Amino acid sequence: MTGPAVGPLDRVAPRYGGGSLADVLPSALALLGVPGAADLLGLAPRLAGVRRVAVLLVDGLGWYQIPTAAPYAPTLAGLAATVGVPLTSGFPSTTPTSLVSLGTGTPSGPHGVLGFTVRVPGTDRVLSHIEWAGDPEPLRWQPVATWYERARAAGVAVTVVSRPEYGGSGLTLAANRGGDYRGATGVDAVAERMLAALAAGPGPALVSGYHPDLDQHGHLSGVDSAPWRLAAAEVDRLLARLVDGLPPGAALLVTADHGQLNVPDGHRIDLDTDPRLRAGIRVVAGEPRVRYLHVEPGATADVVAAWSAVLDGAARVLTREEAVATGWFGPVPEEHLGRIGDVVVVCRDTYAVVATRSEKPMVSRLVAYHGADTAAEMTIPLLVVRG
Repeated sequence: MTGPAVGPLDRVAPRYGGGSLADVLPSALALLGVPGAADLLGLAPRLAGVRRVAVLLVDGLGWYQIPTAAPYAPTLAGLAATVGVPLTSGFPSTTPTSLVSLGTGTPSGPHGVLGFTVRVPGTDRVLSHIEWAGDPEPLRWQPVATWYERARAAGVAVTVVSRPEYGGSGLTLAANRGGDYRGATGVDAVAERMLAALAAGPGPALVSGYHPDLDQHGHLSGVDSAPWRLAAAEVDRLLARLVDGLPPGAALLVTADHGQLNVPDGHRIDLDTDPRLRAGIRVVAGEPRVRYLHVEPGATADVVAAWSAVLDGAARVLTREEAVATGWFGPVPEEHLGRIGDVVVVCRDTYAVVATRSEKPMVSRLVAYHGADTAAEMTIPLLVVRG
């Protein structure tokens, strides 16, 4: 298994346009002749003649977590060593942002799902994208057409396989609209429904699958905990079933939305118990590894100074303008700028900024986090298997 020559805590920039999660569907659909789709990842030499493509996203399966999973996931380890290459997620490296970048083929700036939670501009409301029902209206909040819609319009049969409870949610509509949604719980049901959709009908097909359990056990118990190891073994079983069941003329692409980092108790900074971190703040959004601070009028410079002093190297503290200028988000249209904080705090090393009083208590008690731009969070696999 080869990978980038950087350590897990080194900073990594998104490789939009030729090495990121956003490039997966355009590359896959270029194989199927969908107009406007470009093979940005160079899949054609390996997959010439393929007319059916399955894309499986394993939540939390970062490139840097694969060696840790290898003793419990031999199929995964073998694929990574022989047919795997590293990609980057977008920024922030968090599930809602990544799922919509996969579906739309764009960085977070254009599609506007700019974090796990964001402030709704013009209000003090914080929207959680994983609890999003219908307000704001999904097609207005996320205006970019998905590749599922574009593929269907080009005559490709499009199926999305994910948990039944996610069907019809705001995030599903933002990320997956255009696909025929089929609910599946557990690895056997996911494999069965993905393979059935891949084999159905005579024409070109795209099947997208999602499996969340590895991420959930990482958050709750930590990377390399006993529950995480069991979840890694289940991921392996899912991969083995899909690889064994691939029909001729089909391909399987396996990727992820982000990796994870265990955060020790001593690296958790509580913004709710330090008055210096609350001064001048109106709304806090984002997540523990990337905070969006919306400030009172005229308070930006004071907030940057106070947070820089208190965090003392544990994070980079930038204005919104500075953060956008890094290119993390890609181009950000004017209507989406207000979803990013006036001040953006991006944690370094294994630090996190929790909010024990103003967020759900469980958030500050999680063991592993993601969202920032370290290699362990940003670097994800692309495994390419031909049937």
